[in-house]
Amino acid sequence: MMEPRQLCLGVIAGARGVRGEVRIKTFTERPEDITSYGPLTDETGQQLFALSDPKPLKGGVAARIEGILDRTDAEALKGTHLYVARDSLPDLEEEEFYHADLVGLRVKSVDGDDVGIVAAVYDFGAGDILEIERNKEPPLIVPFTRDAVPEVDIEQNFLILVPLSEIVANGDNEAE
Repeated sequence: MMEPRQLCLGVIAGARGVRGEVRIKTFTERPEDITSYGPLTDETGQQLFALSDPKPLKGGVAARIEGILDRTDAEALKGTHLYVARDSLPDLEEEEFYHADLVGLRVKSVDGDDVGIVAAVYDFGAGDILEIERNKEPPLIVPFTRDAVPEVDIEQNFLILVPLSEIVANGDNEAE
């Protein structure tokens, strides 16, 4: 699988105040880390955004962008996705993955049958969840845990998914 050249770290959600500050919904582990990777770009890589002065907000941060001096300019950036070059990100420990590495992986059953493709990774606060697109069937939503996904092979572009019935039968129901 070809590694993505750049990864999305956040999206500008709108203006904050009248002096050009923006609200950013972040996709980083710690929201304020979005400013620590150097200048970010838009999707095309053509527009550079130098962020500074991050202030934590619910779901992200407020930050200043070099050259943005008023609310009108800040509002004009609403919806802009902010990207960083892949090689600017820190190396991961074993069994850690960037969400972008998981999206697009082929999903196989423990028997080797094709299940589908990872369409998205979500985190609503209780751990990562995979959305798996399947041909002519509704998507699967599964927890991204070792019990549900015992193997991830980024180099070979696949992951193994254990049937949900086996996960429940083995006691992976921590809510009880």
